Amino acid sequence: MFEKFEHIQEKRLELEAKLSDPAIIGNQNKFREIAKEHSHVSKIDDLYSQYKKVLADLQDNKQLLQEEDDDEMVALIKSEIEDLKEQRLNLDKLLKILLLPRDPNDDKNILLEIRAGTGGDESALFSADLFRMYSRYAESQGWKIEILSSNPIGIGGFKEVIALITGKQVYSKLKYESGVHRVQRVPETEAQGRVHTSAVTVAVLPEADDVEVQIDNTELRIDTYRASGAGGQHVNKTESAIRITHLPTGLVVTCQDESSQHKNKAKALKVLKARLFDAMQQEQHDRMSADRKSQVGSGDRSERIRTYNFPQGRVSDHRINLTLYKLDDIMFGKLDNVIDPLIANNQAEALKTIQ
Repeated sequence: MFEKFEHIQEKRLELEAKLSDPAIIGNQNKFREIAKEHSHVSKIDDLYSQYKKVLADLQDNKQLLQEEDDDEMVALIKSEIEDLKEQRLNLDKLLKILLLPRDPNDDKNILLEIRAGTGGDESALFSADLFRMYSRYAESQGWKIEILSSNPIGIGGFKEVIALITGKQVYSKLKYESGVHRVQRVPETEAQGRVHTSAVTVAVLPEADDVEVQIDNTELRIDTYRASGAGGQHVNKTESAIRITHLPTGLVVTCQDESSQHKNKAKALKVLKARLFDAMQQEQHDRMSADRKSQVGSGDRSERIRTYNFPQGRVSDHRINLTLYKLDDIMFGKLDNVIDPLIANNQAEALKTIQ
């Protein structure tokens, strides 16, 4: 099963030579691509070297066990063999995970889109709560978050907020967050203390590179208009807001958060590229529907993935039947409580196909 790892050290040395090549150093995109591959290959090489050492130590100890007749030494060797067997099993699993096909988007930055759904103002308030949750999680991971577009309501919520999150392997951690997030709690606007159920839709889109999505300017209709809502005089009195329509698909993106028309256009184009890239991927996924059934969730925006029950302090992820009574921690951004089990479940399902 691990035959492809036999020449991994040669591959590592080959990549290290490329990273020292002045021609590649001068090409930042190529250098970044090779550096990522080198990091992945180095991880495999180190792990495989450790695996082979454990196998060799295990063989040596089994040989010693046959030759030893001292009871105390026999007990010691048997204990060492058990430890080595456990190490072998753990390394075996880790190496099998590295054999799984890599998601090419795992290293990408993301566009996080949060939209209020059913529930009126309460849904908009929960949209803001989710945005704070993801912002805190991003901060804990050392990522940066930038709002590209927002549609706030007067009482502190969002009808919609779109943010760019940049950092190391953002998509790999947050890709399972797409879907409907349901909240059950007593709204601030509820005078009689009744629990209401509202819903918010979250979409996680990998940031598209210029090479992956090329947009012909002739396919765009760009309109400018005066921004509405909260903002300074310049924001509201000049035509700084941008609306971009992609004519072939009918996709429409608006941005009015910046006072500069140029900045709003740049942000709107970034969102448009991500949505076009996502549409291309969804089309590919639909053609491979059998594979999608083995994944955690389908990525369908209409799929209810999680419920946050405030009266009981409970969070339930419906895809893997996970229930945690850690609502406060999770809302404070400690999302590894739910993300790690989702990743582990997905890996476990994928491992079944190579065992």
